[in-house]
Amino acid sequence: MLDHVWEHRSVLSGRDAYALALLALGRADPLLACLSAGTDLEAEFAAELPRQYVDLGLAEQNLIGVAAGMTVAARPVFASGLSPFAVGRAFEQIRTGVAGADLPVKIVGAYAGFSAGSEGPAHHALEDLGALRMLPHMTVVAPADAWEAAQATVALARTPGPAYLRLGGPATPSPYAERTPFVLGRARVLRAPGRVLFVATGPHPNLVAAEAAHELAARGVSAGHLNVHTVKPLDRDTLLAASARAEVVVTIEDHRAVGGLGSAVCEVLAEAGGPRVRRIGVPDVHVDLVGSERYLLERAGITVRNAVAQALGVVG
Repeated sequence: MLDHVWEHRSVLSGRDAYALALLALGRADPLLACLSAGTDLEAEFAAELPRQYVDLGLAEQNLIGVAAGMTVAARPVFASGLSPFAVGRAFEQIRTGVAGADLPVKIVGAYAGFSAGSEGPAHHALEDLGALRMLPHMTVVAPADAWEAAQATVALARTPGPAYLRLGGPATPSPYAERTPFVLGRARVLRAPGRVLFVATGPHPNLVAAEAAHELAARGVSAGHLNVHTVKPLDRDTLLAASARAEVVVTIEDHRAVGGLGSAVCEVLAEAGGPRVRRIGVPDVHVDLVGSERYLLERAGITVRNAVAQALGVVG
């Protein structure tokens, strides 16, 4: 399965890779269960392994409650839904019934960030990282591409306790030219650190970081790129090492600028006396807009142009 995902990483979405990985895991482990809140992510899983699958319809609170209960007989239990509803609507059930009880429920949020922006503001998932990284025992992962999504699915299935897997929309270019191992809680240095360090999570923010670092290098400003696929637990050691000589750290995420990756990075660097930080994320306003993901990212300032400007505003 992983060989297939690696070879087709540029045409597979994170959702596709997750579905392939989950099916392989389900075939190997009859105790693994999958629940869905009316999504079609696991259609092949449902067809091949019907005794390990339940579709609960558009009832996300029920989804989480049933998933928690099923851990008595099945583990792990994957519970998938649209990100704004699987997290936002079911937060009380996640907090009390899953995180509080430290149960092996793996929540899969599809169409995170602005990836379902054409459906309107109700489908914007901009608070999920912040909400879930506050909860005890919770592992929070936002893969950069299909390759990471498949590996993260396998890793989470083998990791005790609750977790959240944040998946976006259509396929995006992979930041990887070499097949590298995925380790939960271990950030990946994609470009050697310099005067500037871009720190990103998720598909589009990592593409912005990569291009911004390249543009700064063309201007004679050295810039590194750190992919933080695991927002919790945050890789404190790699972050501190990568930012040790940086004059500024610029965080990039398709999430609120408050509460998510940028806040997590600030917490670490403030305690360690690290460099200045500039955060790029969705501003503290209600985004009452309908449009494509690219359009909404542009309106929110999650762009190469803004990333370069934020960096140059400090290093000149």
